[in-house]
Amino acid sequence: MTSFIQAAAGKEPCDIFFVNARVFCPFTGEWEDNTSFGGVKDGRVAGFGTYAAEQTVDLRGGNASSPGLIDAHVHIESSLLTPSEYARAVIPHGTTTVFADPHEIANVAGTAGGAEVYVAGAFPNSAGYPADASVLCAATPPLDRGGGAVLSCRDLSAFVGEEGIAGIGEVMNVPGVLAEDPDLLCKIGLSAVVDGHAPPLLSGENLCAYIAAGIQSDHECTTAAEAAEKLQRGMYIMLREGSTEKNLGALAAVVTPATAPPRCCFATDDRHADMLAADGHIDDCIRRAVAAGIEPETAYRMATLSAAGRFGLNDRGALSPGRRADFCVMDDHGPPCTVTDTYIQGVRWTDPGYRRPEILSVPFSCAPLTEESIAIHGAGKARVVGLVPGQILTRELSEEVDGGVILPDPSRDLLKLVVCDRYRRGGGCGVGIVNGFGIRDGAIAASVAHDSHNLIAVGSDDASIIRAAERVIAADGGMAAVAGNTSAFLPLECGG
Repeated sequence: MTSFIQAAAGKEPCDIFFVNARVFCPFTGEWEDNTSFGGVKDGRVAGFGTYAAEQTVDLRGGNASSPGLIDAHVHIESSLLTPSEYARAVIPHGTTTVFADPHEIANVAGTAGGAEVYVAGAFPNSAGYPADASVLCAATPPLDRGGGAVLSCRDLSAFVGEEGIAGIGEVMNVPGVLAEDPDLLCKIGLSAVVDGHAPPLLSGENLCAYIAAGIQSDHECTTAAEAAEKLQRGMYIMLREGSTEKNLGALAAVVTPATAPPRCCFATDDRHADMLAADGHIDDCIRRAVAAGIEPETAYRMATLSAAGRFGLNDRGALSPGRRADFCVMDDHGPPCTVTDTYIQGVRWTDPGYRRPEILSVPFSCAPLTEESIAIHGAGKARVVGLVPGQILTRELSEEVDGGVILPDPSRDLLKLVVCDRYRRGGGCGVGIVNGFGIRDGAIAASVAHDSHNLIAVGSDDASIIRAAERVIAADGGMAAVAGNTSAFLPLECGG
């Protein structure tokens, strides 16, 4: 510490001296035009001014620099990438910290399967992956939800307090909270930081009870009115923009100078690899926020200091003395937040290239599907799940159907939806009807099905559904698409 203080005072040399930078300051919402960014010592910002250093880096003053971007809530597993590959995908977009909730992999493999290690090792500070993943212990649902594992309060207590553990992950079991389930309340009491998952229908007294239990944040808002109520009751609001849940535009209205600095930040939750490659990560959230009318400086604040502050991390979120020297350099001539370089602890990140990860194997125990096991018998009015594009919500529909004759019925977009237990061979299948997929011929199947990740398939006919499911079962997990004699398959070797 002494040498760092002396370096900050200019009495000892720094490791790196950055010059010619225009730096965003989230404390004031201003861009500081500094000919000298300042010195970096031991990966942290020593100060601003003129410093002697072993190395000088010119940041080409015409371009802007922002503190490293932060994703306030993400499931790395949902990107379909292993943590190291996820790091390679998001760091070029300026992301230097993510708050990762491993409940997807934990629901499949628990702690015995290495789930916590799988995510905790996401961005080790060596081996070319220097960004940081702060892990939230997974508050998994009860085993009777059909998952492969359950973590008790005692299980989670072994991780709380370890380096890199930021708190308790999203508490999805709202009925359990309201019923004061002892083990769930024990989990909530393990940490001062507890993430929430408050569905849109949770309002009024029940929302108050949920918050009173100790839950502090929410990323499930779909309307501005819903977000406003939760803000009024003291929750942190994470504006989510993922692959299937696109809520940022609808929530932009709640972002004001009063709410954004202390209470609003960005989250991607579930953003697949293709969207990361095509659109980006938190840099994309900033661009969408600006397009929705949020002031650029407010958007940058939400992506940096606001996210760090929500989790009480005072070592990042801004470029100021003592904080990590995590930042990104942007091209001022492109769209907002067009990142050209990312620096982590003062070092410019370069892609180390692909490295095959260690495989987390979780064999399937799913029985083969048959036409009888997925049959729907009878005729009459049936409840149908109606998809809502870009939303996690669904609509409840009612349609006249005849299970024995014309179901699935692609002409009416009434397809058969099948969910089968992947963990217990005798667990069987649930079968329903869905509207909104638009599949006219064939089927798709996957072992990615939040949050228990059982086998799920949907299609225009039983034979195609069975064929797609067989591909997933045979590979112990993956995604399959079939149509006639054509098929495609994406293996997912880490836990399916």
